[in-house]
Amino acid sequence: MSTLNEEKSALSHVRILDLTEGGCMLSGKLFSDMGADVIKIEPPGGSPSRIPPYYRDIEDPQKSIFWFAYNTNKRGITLNLKTPEGQELFKKLATTADVIIESFGVGYMDNLGLGYKDISKIKPNIIYASITPFGQSGPKAGYKASDLTLWASGGFLNDCGDPDRAPVWIGFGPQASFYGGAEAAIGAMTALWYRSRTGEGQFIDVSIQESTMSCNMNVLPMWDVNGVEFKRVGAVSFVAATRVRQPIYFKCKDGLVMILALGGNDPYASSSERLVQWMKDEGMCPDWLAKLNWWKDYNAAVLKQDLADKVGQAIEAFTMTKTKAELYEIGAFGKYKQILVAPVSNTRDISEDIQLKARQFWVNVPHPELNDSLPYCGPYIRMSETPITFRKRAPLIGEDNREIYLGELGISEANLKALQDKGVI
Repeated sequence: MSTLNEEKSALSHVRILDLTEGGCMLSGKLFSDMGADVIKIEPPGGSPSRIPPYYRDIEDPQKSIFWFAYNTNKRGITLNLKTPEGQELFKKLATTADVIIESFGVGYMDNLGLGYKDISKIKPNIIYASITPFGQSGPKAGYKASDLTLWASGGFLNDCGDPDRAPVWIGFGPQASFYGGAEAAIGAMTALWYRSRTGEGQFIDVSIQESTMSCNMNVLPMWDVNGVEFKRVGAVSFVAATRVRQPIYFKCKDGLVMILALGGNDPYASSSERLVQWMKDEGMCPDWLAKLNWWKDYNAAVLKQDLADKVGQAIEAFTMTKTKAELYEIGAFGKYKQILVAPVSNTRDISEDIQLKARQFWVNVPHPELNDSLPYCGPYIRMSETPITFRKRAPLIGEDNREIYLGELGISEANLKALQDKGVI
């Protein structure tokens, strides 16, 4: 695994004030990993996003692995925005910032006198991104939401899972909020480019519901173009014209593989023929399957569900005799190369993946307070001149209070202590 290194950064000239929580914290992380000075602001005592899982299962907000993951490279301060003193301190910080990103409910920051209209009066070229469940306008603007309800409202929840069971929630963590955070970062970076040309700041309204809609891009046209309402199909390929469910995930000795055992046209029909040849060579191909014409008999226009089920059962009987690695290495690259097969990797597979190791994707980040170094997911893109680097782990609660309040805002020691005593910072 690689270790931390110091390189020139793409956004070292940019300062972000990060008021986001949950998955929306990804927005600030995208900036901080590119070298921006991201100041993560959390309430005194710590952010509600310092949630499980915890380092070595020690229940301590300072050991939140979730917090670690989405706040690398950021500096951290505490600040109570509900107090008049806290609001004034935030305004001072805002005059030094390029971008503010927040994920409070609609109107929350406005009611504190810290919304876009308020801040733009003292910092006219500020870029201000607000991430909310449903955006700043419309009949649902004031609605609260959870990750589950956001996926449901965006339509993608309906697409996931088996057709005879309830929908399946999308993975671990606030996945919908990650989409909102990513879209906010894209919007803010675009606004920074625009400001560099015009000098103008702007307000960015991010709806998480709308952000999740990108996941539906292969489903929405079914209704708009063909009038077909997509139904959950489980671990299969779905032929909309005939409503035939074709298995594409198959059990093997040590898990699952995906095989696009489809027909009608290339590259699918040729791949399926090569798979059948492999089964024949090992004596595991039924006569009827050996005679199947993948171009005509397995064409979507004529395919029937009973044949799709029969083919799936025969293929799985074969894959159950092999490991994921055997199916992938022999089928995709070996004797029967160009079979459309891929292993379904679990977390252990990913952590041991030779490709990720070769590209030094995993990065060891030192945590001096833990007397340990933890492996992190590394750069999501590779930039030749301004590479993404991991300079420091996520901030402890109020870790950079003195550096920022004393060193940058010029607050005296006495005033700093008074603010701490009053619970402002």
